[in-house]
Amino acid sequence: MKKWACFVGLILALSLGVISAGAMAEGLRSLRGTEAVKGDVPSENYRYERDKTAQQRQFVQQPPVIPHTTKGYLISKEFNKCLDCHSWDRAADSGAPRVSVTHFKTREGKELTNMSPRRYFCTQCHVPQTDAKPLVGNKFKPADGLVK
Repeated sequence: MKKWACFVGLILALSLGVISAGAMAEGLRSLRGTEAVKGDVPSENYRYERDKTAQQRQFVQQPPVIPHTTKGYLISKEFNKCLDCHSWDRAADSGAPRVSVTHFKTREGKELTNMSPRRYFCTQCHVPQTDAKPLVGNKFKPADGLVK
């Protein structure tokens, strides 16, 4: 009987959680309005820039943005298209910046001979730069040490 009461209590708690989450979501509005997301169709709010000078970083340890298109770039556990130009042995020939030495360290700081698996998937942190305008107003200012 005690197990049955615990089960009923759990079901009741979960039901109340779902109901309250639904009530909270009613007050939220999307910047997109009621328009549904259309898969991989690019937004009209921005376009990717092609082969530009990289934008200045805005805060300390911000991953640099990618100043070129990455459309069609394959990044899988078997292959990383980014390393065709940014690996240490190819960067000099391609003129691209080399992968940072930080990408060769484990979480504990141990140096590896190859890229750390946690830093291998570039687009986890680096994004292609765009000409996007802010969707909402803000008062963000770059870090003092980064302002030219």
